[in-house]
Amino acid sequence: MRETPRPQGTVGDTRAEPPQPRLGRAFAHAPGASGSGTPHRSDGRPPHTPRGARRPGPLGRLGTTPPVPRRPPLFLPLSLCACLFALLTWQIVVDGPLRRADERAGRATVGSSFPERAAEFFADLGNLGVAVPVLGAVLAYAAWHGRRAGVFRWWLAPLAAAVAMAAVPALVVPLKAAVDRPGPPGMAGHDGFYPSGHAATAAVAYGAAALLALPLLRRAYGRGGLLLGCVLLNVAVGFGLVRRGYHWPLDVVASWLLCGMLLTAMTALTERYGREPGPE
Repeated sequence: MRETPRPQGTVGDTRAEPPQPRLGRAFAHAPGASGSGTPHRSDGRPPHTPRGARRPGPLGRLGTTPPVPRRPPLFLPLSLCACLFALLTWQIVVDGPLRRADERAGRATVGSSFPERAAEFFADLGNLGVAVPVLGAVLAYAAWHGRRAGVFRWWLAPLAAAVAMAAVPALVVPLKAAVDRPGPPGMAGHDGFYPSGHAATAAVAYGAAALLALPLLRRAYGRGGLLLGCVLLNVAVGFGLVRRGYHWPLDVVASWLLCGMLLTAMTALTERYGREPGPE
């Protein structure tokens, strides 16, 4: 009995031909095809998925899909600190309303009921013998850890922190002599209290130590806690200086602004030259 042949492409026929491409459509995997008539891009354009076709990320690592988010420019906080510092300095020199309000606030703080021993302890945290060794220990550990881990230019961040610390007396001493502001009533007979050297020492030493320690912490809440602790520590130092009658409040605030500029410059230098260049 003669078997009737089945039409090609029907169910059960394993020899069915693959569907033919429609005119005006593109072949999904046709090499060398371009323009209309192909369902994919020309071979001249880079693929999306392979890692070799992706642009490097902020740290030179492949696999970051562009556009890469950028950090806020450091020029903004640097300019803000500089403008505020110039404003405060001008008010102190011309005996403006900010200076008069500052002296009233200083006298009120000295007469507060906050324990003097606690205030003295906080003020002592800004001494060179306390703050600088803390920075030195963190600086040495960061340099050792970076060299051991093979970090690109591991020496740059510790060196920038040391330079920022050395710049404190180089900036504060001439400013004290130029402004020549008298101290609070308990410091009569002495001049040159603006800006505060103790507050500046604490701000740069503890601030630079925190910036050096940030990359060593893996968890975000640990980094946030470190920065918060650094801020609270400097606030305590400033309050202790004012409560004990060693400085006016704006002496401390001016030191924070001045050291904010130093720490911003340190961060910009480290980010600019401490980042390993990625492949072109």
